[in-house]
Amino acid sequence: PADHLINDVPAFHAAVAAVGAERVLPAHLPAPPRGRTLVVGAGKAAAAMAACLEAHWPAASPLAGLMITRHGHGVPTRRIDVVEAGHPLPDAAGLAAAERLLRRVGDAGPDDRVLALISGGGSSLLTLPVAGLELADARAASQALLDSGAPIADINCVRKHLSRTLGGRLAAACRAPTRVLMISDVTGDDPSVIASGPFAPDPTTYADALSVFERWRITPPPAVRSYLEDGVAGLHGETPKPGADCFHRVEHRLLANGRAALLGAAAHFRERGVTPVILGDTVTGEADLKISDKITLK
Repeated sequence: PADHLINDVPAFHAAVAAVGAERVLPAHLPAPPRGRTLVVGAGKAAAAMAACLEAHWPAASPLAGLMITRHGHGVPTRRIDVVEAGHPLPDAAGLAAAERLLRRVGDAGPDDRVLALISGGGSSLLTLPVAGLELADARAASQALLDSGAPIADINCVRKHLSRTLGGRLAAACRAPTRVLMISDVTGDDPSVIASGPFAPDPTTYADALSVFERWRITPPPAVRSYLEDGVAGLHGETPKPGADCFHRVEHRLLANGRAALLGAAAHFRERGVTPVILGDTVTGEADLKISDKITLK
């Protein structure tokens, strides 16, 4: 009966399969370069993406890399290292892995190629606090923002200005041509928002980051406020902006998003005689039904 099908657990699996790495990634892999291929990235799908890439990469072509995924989301890989770390709050394992990843990206040369595999959750997993901030500061700021109900774009605006890896800073550290393959978990699929855009131009500023705390009536940790205020005063360099030279070497490709997942679930129901109605893939708001007035349809 239709009532049973609407709650059919396989529909969820159909949605996930529609955006799975094996379905969306292989067609976007480039030919091997003259030099090395370095695979880096982060997200809840990072390990699955890395394993898929390995399966489709020529055995004779050099391949190495480092991916950071959420605890419990690792899968076996042969040539690409996978580290499990904290999400949605960063932890010491993620910090150490992000520092290693930044060094490896900086070591890639013009004859090499970087493949960046990015998916939802990458912001927390790639967190590497700027000089003067501790992991505890980053965790406290993230926790306060998550508790406030602030949208992901606001949260990521702050994260980008407190990290050495986010907000285009990996692109700035890299001399190699880079292809970024993304599975989006944000409405609008903006590369600068997906995982806080480690290879994407950042249009936001230190002043924007400070205003996020004010808008959501959050008192940030003293070290975080001081750092952002110094940034507004010009004492810290801004995140790389649109038009910066480092982005001439970077190509972004969107592999899958929320709409693709919805279409996968819809196809599952349609095959079983249930007519689906997709209300949209831009539903945003606090995930608490008691605060339904915060939910908007765009």
